[in-house]
Amino acid sequence: MELTYYGHSALEITAADTSLVIDPFFGHPDVTGDPSADLSPEYVLATHGHVDHIGAMGAFTDATLVAVPELVGYLEETHGFTESIAMNIGGTVRCDGLFVTMVRADHSNSADSDYTRSLGTPVGFCIGTEPPQIDAPGDSPTVYHAGDTGLMSEMRDVIGAYLRPTIAALPVGDHFTMGPQQAAIAAEWLGVETVVPIHHGTFPAIEVDLGAAAATITDHSGAAVEQLGVGDQLTIL
Repeated sequence: MELTYYGHSALEITAADTSLVIDPFFGHPDVTGDPSADLSPEYVLATHGHVDHIGAMGAFTDATLVAVPELVGYLEETHGFTESIAMNIGGTVRCDGLFVTMVRADHSNSADSDYTRSLGTPVGFCIGTEPPQIDAPGDSPTVYHAGDTGLMSEMRDVIGAYLRPTIAALPVGDHFTMGPQQAAIAAEWLGVETVVPIHHGTFPAIEVDLGAAAATITDHSGAAVEQLGVGDQLTIL
């Protein structure tokens, strides 16, 4: 499984001959050029509808969209998606060679152009090459993309205990999401081996000392922290 970071919260995951992009937005200051020109995922996933998570959706309308029903309807209306999978929290869908399970996130979800228009529940995703199993974990890695969220007991009681991710992409920028302290607790509750910090450094409100954040997470949870730069790739075994 290959994970590539494109700044802010945008990730590409490729495994089992399937590629998907999560939260396509390329407004991070370190992004040069147009990453979407080099990406051709079969699926595009959206955790919620804020512009810093769907800003580049228009480049991926040939892909199959995966999101909550309200957000699917909004993106079909505004961007012209014709293939979509509307799902909700607790559900698992098969995306060719990958299994996508939708989980809760503690955040808000509305159209930035009209904050009175709700786009449903904000979510995160757990992604692996095997479906979740109640009794025993599979042998393959599972990636948890937390979306925009604060610390929540769901990470300990459901995501960690049942879905058993091995790597977590966790927001660390504070202000709108968890900061490093809460991300450290999240990593401990999840029981993950590796953390990829996301949702940081894109604009002043979420600037953070990434090295200090990484140390906080590792010192508290024991998880390794991969401080990926824009375009960096991580192979997950």
